[in-house]
Amino acid sequence: MVEPTINTDNTEFEQLNNLIYSMADGVIAVSNIGKVIAYNGSALNLLNINNTIVGQNIDAVLHVVDNKGEALDIKKYILDAKVPITDRNHRINYPDNSFIHLYISVAPIRLGFGKKGIEGFVVLLRDITVEKSLEEERNEFISVISHELGNPIAIAEGSLGNALYATQKTEGIDNIKSALKLAHDQVLFLSDMINDLSTLSRAERGTLQVEVDSINVHDLLKSLETNYTDQANTKGLKFSVEIDPRLELLQSSKLYVREILQNFITNAIKYTNSGSITVGANKINDGVEFFVTDTGFGISTADQAKVWQKFYRSEDYRTRQNNGTGLGLYVTMKLARLIHADIKLKSELNVGSTFDISIPDIQQQPVA
Repeated sequence: MVEPTINTDNTEFEQLNNLIYSMADGVIAVSNIGKVIAYNGSALNLLNINNTIVGQNIDAVLHVVDNKGEALDIKKYILDAKVPITDRNHRINYPDNSFIHLYISVAPIRLGFGKKGIEGFVVLLRDITVEKSLEEERNEFISVISHELGNPIAIAEGSLGNALYATQKTEGIDNIKSALKLAHDQVLFLSDMINDLSTLSRAERGTLQVEVDSINVHDLLKSLETNYTDQANTKGLKFSVEIDPRLELLQSSKLYVREILQNFITNAIKYTNSGSITVGANKINDGVEFFVTDTGFGISTADQAKVWQKFYRSEDYRTRQNNGTGLGLYVTMKLARLIHADIKLKSELNVGSTFDISIPDIQQQPVA
């Protein structure tokens, strides 16, 4: 097939080029044998090309893979389009191993009956990586929440049913207490999940505010010891507190400091089957360094880089035996950033983990 020529000197062509260059999306005009006729700067940015592509075959400049990583014959894909087509399931891979998710729209262009000129295609390209990421997060959120809500609701419902049955049959009070306690524990889990979701929602929308308090660290840790010792003892764990006697008042958000520490403590108890949990605080130059140490399962090196991600849960079977949404540490990091705290993790599989949380005095480092 011989490619028709196109007159680039006329006003119409110049107006077409101006229109194409004004578009934010990448636009490539392709002839009926698959050669590039025109394009805009946005298309070059998406293709990661700095020089002209006019006259080149489209498959020489546009390399697309599907969601399985298999190369798409883009020239055939375009030339086979008899009607406008769109697709959101392809990617462009770059030499540095990065990639973007791509929206592709192909529209065949046909001239009116009896008119001479070139027939071809207009290809529109759009980077939808952000949209795809949000879709994946939404789908993961629905999957995680539907699963995690189902378990405690079923257990609570069953336990309350057993307690009710036991009262009707005048069975032992111990059976009733056991059923009610199990139901109560699951309701508490649901409450914690809802709190996490509420905090996450406010953090994502940027509506969380920091109210600075004078925090007596000694009283705070003693309060946490009172609240969590029984929970640790129930699992046969020793719960202890270590407090630097040089500690003074910490100027920060009492609500967020407490919530951060509570998240680490509850995780430590949940993922430790034997040994101890130690919570402590030491004086540092511009504030207080807290730590939470356990003798639990530990976190692999690969997982340590991922534990702060939204919805992430380790594949370790021991972790999977416990309920969780994968939101706790993500929310914790959001709160830590609000009060300018720095968190460091040290962990070894089957040995345990230590989270160090350095919290500065906000009066010395004002919130922006």
